[in-house]
Amino acid sequence: MALSLPEFPWDALVPFGDRARAHPDGIVDLSVGSPVDATPSVIRDAVIAAADAHSYPQTAGTPALREAIVAWFERRRGVAGLAGGQVLPTIGSKELIAGLPLWLGLGAGDVVVQPRTAYPTYAIGAALAGATVHAGDDPAEWPQATRLVWLNSPGNPDGRVLGVDELRAAVARARELGAVIVSDECYAELAWDAPWAGAPTPSILDPAVVAGHLGSVLAVYSLSKQSNLAGYRAGFVAGDSDLIGELLAVRKHIGLMPPAPVQAAMVAALSDDEHVAEQRERYRGRRTVLREALERAGFTIDHSEAGLYLWATRRDEAWTTVGEMAALGILCAPGTFYGIDDSRHVRFAITTTDERIAAAASRLAASSN
Repeated sequence: MALSLPEFPWDALVPFGDRARAHPDGIVDLSVGSPVDATPSVIRDAVIAAADAHSYPQTAGTPALREAIVAWFERRRGVAGLAGGQVLPTIGSKELIAGLPLWLGLGAGDVVVQPRTAYPTYAIGAALAGATVHAGDDPAEWPQATRLVWLNSPGNPDGRVLGVDELRAAVARARELGAVIVSDECYAELAWDAPWAGAPTPSILDPAVVAGHLGSVLAVYSLSKQSNLAGYRAGFVAGDSDLIGELLAVRKHIGLMPPAPVQAAMVAALSDDEHVAEQRERYRGRRTVLREALERAGFTIDHSEAGLYLWATRRDEAWTTVGEMAALGILCAPGTFYGIDDSRHVRFAITTTDERIAAAASRLAASSN
């Protein structure tokens, strides 16, 4: 029997993309957060050096990769003391997110909690396992049947950051319910506003959050955003050693192993902070230009203190705004894609070139004159 999954939401955006592409100066595609800048040479060089990959790669990751992940967590996330058995590479982060409810044995009657405004793959994972989704940000309202909790900080699409106190409260409630709690943190290196500007955002694995005990707690990360590695599918998960062991066993059986050259690329990316800082500054410049243009055009920007998006509204229905932007040759994503049926927000990505960001700013300025 075929699985009952929702329609792929991005298909609904196709006609608006066609309209935006008809603009005389071409489309400014701000709908998808896919990197456009070059993969850093330090990473490409590592791939070339590892190109003779005649043997099967290690599902658990090479010792060098596990060591690089552990060192990165200590250096960049304030999480010391992880061991190699508490980290595991993944083929990007999306496959892990979609597969986790099934691999944890969830099924009918179990509840997966996700943020109220959420990346759609959390719900897809629940559907694949036959579980029920509860969308809610207040831990006190999470149902007794909750078996898996997803946090997303910084959030997609809204850029919301959870502080240590909020993370601590979420972990405490998940433990009270006997649930596994997982934080999707792939935008952590892209914080713009105080108090996180210039430093990574808090991790759920921080000792101040978990009180030295990682039981039933995981963090998921991707190098797609910080290192322009979306095409490499390079991610990892870390935390509770028992859960990591279970995931490793499943992944061995079904052959989910990052290719050896990708594992070498990950070592290089995780060991070099300079390229991340350079990319952060590129995005900072684009974000400043686009945010100022949107605000001059009558938009309010909510949250968006971190990440690669501006969560914006002119208080019209989301699809109305999408249509108005498409008429200017600008493609954005409606808030309805993120679990809010009556959304009046749209998401603008800052992942395009300086020239295209400038074109969007110019068009917005002309439209408001």
